[in-house]
Amino acid sequence: MPGLSRRRFLGAAAGAAAAAGLSRTVAAAAPATSARVTDVRRRVVVIGSGFGGAVTALRLTMAGVPVLLLERGIRWPTGPNADTFTHMFSPDRRSAWLRTSPVLTGAPPVVFAPFTGVLDRMAGDGVDILSGAGYGGSSLVYHGMTLEPTEAVFAEVLPQLSWGELHRTHYPRVARMLRLATIPDDVLGNARYRSNQIFVDKIRAAGLSPARIPMPIDWNYARAELTGAVQPSYTTGDVIYGVNNGGKHSLDVTYLAAAEATGRLEVATLHVVSDLAMNAQGKWVVSADRIDTGGATLERKAITADAVFMGAGVAGTNRLLMRAKAHGTVPDLPDGLGTQVGTNGDRIFSWSDLSVNTGAFQGGPACVGVTDWADPSKAVTVVHGPIPIPVEAHIMSVIGYGVTPVRGTFHYDAAKDDAVLSYPHNAETELNKAILDKITKIFPSGTLTDTTNLDATTFHPLGGAPLGSVCDQYGRVRGHRGLYVMDGSLIPGSTAACNPSMTIAALAERNLDTIVRNDVGAVF
Repeated sequence: MPGLSRRRFLGAAAGAAAAAGLSRTVAAAAPATSARVTDVRRRVVVIGSGFGGAVTALRLTMAGVPVLLLERGIRWPTGPNADTFTHMFSPDRRSAWLRTSPVLTGAPPVVFAPFTGVLDRMAGDGVDILSGAGYGGSSLVYHGMTLEPTEAVFAEVLPQLSWGELHRTHYPRVARMLRLATIPDDVLGNARYRSNQIFVDKIRAAGLSPARIPMPIDWNYARAELTGAVQPSYTTGDVIYGVNNGGKHSLDVTYLAAAEATGRLEVATLHVVSDLAMNAQGKWVVSADRIDTGGATLERKAITADAVFMGAGVAGTNRLLMRAKAHGTVPDLPDGLGTQVGTNGDRIFSWSDLSVNTGAFQGGPACVGVTDWADPSKAVTVVHGPIPIPVEAHIMSVIGYGVTPVRGTFHYDAAKDDAVLSYPHNAETELNKAILDKITKIFPSGTLTDTTNLDATTFHPLGGAPLGSVCDQYGRVRGHRGLYVMDGSLIPGSTAACNPSMTIAALAERNLDTIVRNDVGAVF
C-alpha cells in the first residue's frame, strides 16, 4: 500500500474511526484481521453523495472523467405507496445510522438492532450535528426548502465571492436540476394543510408578508394523496426520515441519476471511509471498509487516486481531514482547518395554544414562511415545520435561522481519535432574540418553547475548511494538488438566512466549472 502501512490501515479502520462522516458509531465491525485488504486504483474518488459530492460526480462524468463515488449508506428507492422510510412517531432501525435507538430529538424510546439507517448524529460540545446517511446524503431527510439569498445578505457571509455570477448562472442551474416549485393554491387550501393556513394568516395579521418556499417536489404526488390515490406521506407531514411516495427530487433521482446515466460513475455504497493519506508519489490513498447493513466489515480497501473530492458534509469532511492532520498522513494541512464552524443560526420552537385547532397530521413539508432580510446583518427567516402528530394537539413547530457572527471550532481528541466540535451555542443571543421577536410578533398569544435549548442540534452545519484560509476560491485545498472540498465545509458558518443546500450546490457548480476547465487533464 503506497505511503500507508498495512498496520496503520488496519489499526485505524479497526478503531471504528469517524472520518468523512462515515463513522461506525457502534462496535459492530468484524475483527481487524478477519477481512482481506484490497488495493484499488482510480483516477478520481468522490467521498460522500450529498450536494457537494453529487454535483461533483455529475460535472466530472459529463466532462468525460470516470469517478468512483464512496457512500457509507444504502440506496433508498421510493414509491408510490412504498414503505422505504420509517415514520417519525414509530421509528425502527431504519431511523438511525448503526445505533440501537433513534437519534432525532423527541423520538420515542425504542430499541432495535444496529442498521445502516438514514440519520446520523455527531455529538459535540455545545451542539450535536444531525446528518443524512444514504445515497443522496441529507437530501433524503431534509424538508427541501431551497432558497437563494439576496445580494446584500450574501455579501454579509461570503463577501469574497460574486453573488452576481452565482445568481446569473449557478443558482438557476441548481433550480432546474431540482425542478423547484412552490406549493399550489389547491394543496395549500386543503384541510390537511390547516396549520400552514394558520401560519400564513398570522403572518399577515402581524403586518408581514408570507412567502411560499421553493421546494424540489412534484406537488401532483401530494394531490394524489389528498384524493386517496396513494397512501399519505407529504400530506401528513411524515417526511423527516424521507418521503415514501416519491416525487421528491432528492439527489439520488436528479444529479446522481444523471451522473450514472453517463456510464462513467461507479457507485460504491456501504463504504465507510476511515483515513486519507498522501503517498510518496504525491497520490492520494483513501482507506475504506466495505460493510454490511449491520456494520460488519466485509472487505478493506486502499484506493489510490490522482484526485479526491470531499463531499461528506461538515461532520464527515472535517473528521477525515482533522484525523489526517493529526496522524501526519497528509502533511502541512492549513492551520485554519476546523475553524469558522456555524449552525446557520438554527433555532426550533414549538408554539401551543389550546384555543387554536392546528390539526392532526399537519400537511408538509415546510412550504410557507416569512423572510425579513431588509437589514442584511440581522436577516432572519422563519418557517413552519409541520409534524405528523396523530391527534389534535394544538401545537405547531416553528423554525428560525439567520446571520450570526458566532463560530465554533473542531479540535482533534486523541483519546477518541476523532474530531470534536466545540460550539458556543449560548453565545448567539442577538440572533436568538431576533428570531424570538419575529416569532412572538407572529404568535402574540399562546406558549412558546425553545426546543433547541432542551436539545441543542443542527441540521445545517457549515465551515471547518473555509474558502480563503483552507481552500482557494474554488475548493482546492491550499498546498495540496488534487485535494478538493466541495460541501458545506467551504462556507463560514451561515448561508445568508437561507437553508444551505441551494448555496452549497450552486457553489459546487461554480467550482466545477473552473476545475473542469483548468484541472481536468492537468491535475488529474
